[in-house]
Amino acid sequence: MGSDSRNSDIIILGAGMIGLTQALTLAAHGLRVAIIDRAEPDDLLNPQNDARVSAINSASWNMFDAIGLTDKLRPHGCNIDKILVNDGLKPGTLDFVPGEGEGPMGIMVENAVLRRLLFEAAQADDGIDLHLSTQVASCDRQEHRVDIALDNGEQLSAPLLIAADGRGSRMREEAGIIMAHWQYDHSAIVCKIAHEKPHGNTAYELFFPSGPFAILPMLDDADGKHRSAVVWTVSRKDGPAFAKINKRAFVAEMMKKTGGFLGELELLTDRQTYPLGFHHSSHLTADRLVLIGDAGHGIHPIAGQGLNLGLRDVAALTECLVEGARTGLDLGDSQILARYDRWRSLDNMMVSAATDLLTRLFGLPGETSSKIRRMGIGLVQRIPPLKAQFMAEAKGETGDLPRLLKGELV
Repeated sequence: MGSDSRNSDIIILGAGMIGLTQALTLAAHGLRVAIIDRAEPDDLLNPQNDARVSAINSASWNMFDAIGLTDKLRPHGCNIDKILVNDGLKPGTLDFVPGEGEGPMGIMVENAVLRRLLFEAAQADDGIDLHLSTQVASCDRQEHRVDIALDNGEQLSAPLLIAADGRGSRMREEAGIIMAHWQYDHSAIVCKIAHEKPHGNTAYELFFPSGPFAILPMLDDADGKHRSAVVWTVSRKDGPAFAKINKRAFVAEMMKKTGGFLGELELLTDRQTYPLGFHHSSHLTADRLVLIGDAGHGIHPIAGQGLNLGLRDVAALTECLVEGARTGLDLGDSQILARYDRWRSLDNMMVSAATDLLTRLFGLPGETSSKIRRMGIGLVQRIPPLKAQFMAEAKGETGDLPRLLKGELV
């Protein structure tokens, strides 16, 4: 590309976890990438800005391995060796436990840690130019290239723009891509807790009529305290109140939800509230534009698949672009984009629809609904092929898998 740093192979808008991973996978295949984000570097790295913890499934972990990130990530990750699903605290549990030598169901990593490691890797990569603390003043998607003017006066151009700018994506709006979306009558309260008894690397998903209550295992802290992350879904109107009631009352409510199976609980962090919604784009591409991650789809966190769904976008798009480039196609060629759109649209829709159905099924009040849920849980528990399918889904190992999700570079 010559020495003119303003020309890249690809421009990515958004330096969140998905945008940074996309940049690293493309750079690992020799492409030159520019990333734009309005955030200051310190804001990107401030752990207070995102208290969430993500379950990285085994397929996503394979991709981080392929781009050389797992050695740094491993010491911060807590294996999920077992997932227990229950209708509240009633008897009858569905347990997902991998077989001998299969590795964990997933690995819990704090978002702030993952973002920091991705950011440091991007800073250290010669193939990635970071344009931070600035935003797009104008974006012109022309027939042969995309020209972007930044508000700090810089001009960038590339054959393709990837929008990783989140659920309120400006680029999606500007491209006129239609979005189906609705709000759930739910908010998620996210916090970290310490508990008296060890979690045994188990993730708990307890379903109550008011919404799911998930306890996700984390590594013990430096003092040997047992820790987990909590994602507690409450009705939207109760969300702010629950996040503000005094700590003792909040912990008492959590003790009720857990029935004390982890012993005494202690709140370790502030409580953050996130309103929950569903959104799904009619298309993931437009002329010289591709949507990845939340810019294209957003789901209820009930199955913990939001980040993994975005990482599947990254892996598929990388494969489409790298293979397209090898056959001599322009990176913004409509054939490449159409392949990505076909590959990801169906999978995203299936996961989104299944998650939406789960949310509705498990949110139905009343004893009859509870019996139906328990019957469903019992059926999956007793039918090995069905259970195996659920486990493969949770690990991200179903469908037409991109090579990166198998741990291979394209």
